[in-house]
Amino acid sequence: MAFPLHYGSCPVVKNILLLDSEGKRVAIKYYCDDWPTNSAKHAFEKAIFTKTQKTNARTEAEIAMFDNNIVVYKFVQDLHFFVTGGDDESELILATVLQGFFDAVTLLLRSNVEQREALENLDLVLLCLDEIVDGGMILETDGSVIGGKVASHNMDDGSPISEQTISQALATAREHFTRSLLR
Repeated sequence: MAFPLHYGSCPVVKNILLLDSEGKRVAIKYYCDDWPTNSAKHAFEKAIFTKTQKTNARTEAEIAMFDNNIVVYKFVQDLHFFVTGGDDESELILATVLQGFFDAVTLLLRSNVEQREALENLDLVLLCLDEIVDGGMILETDGSVIGGKVASHNMDDGSPISEQTISQALATAREHFTRSLLR
């Protein structure tokens, strides 16, 4: 489900983070310059992980305010999913983005949502991020639609997307994007 524009303002996502059970990066994507350096990004990730690790966000998403940002998060097995937006963003929309990311990853990892599986299929996880948000703008939040788009990126190739290199997957994604612009 894509969100319609309202009077020129559109919900904006600042970052989507997938961290392991020690707070280390699995897959991350930043969409704004609030954290201009790599060390600033690492510091934010460490701080948000430390703040949330003692909570019980396993059954449903939790919400936290952190450094004038709203962070929605959920933990599954040894993976920690985070979506960050500004303090003026809707928690419900950020939670919908989080759920869409989680559902797509669950679908693509065949319900085996754990760090080892995510790392083995990192190309799929990163393509999920690209299908959900572009430049901070929310494109899609339905996990099955996101998963379907990611899985279909390889249809022309004939080889499963999990067997493609990242550069092949990016080339395929670029090709699909170019085709969609020409329609």
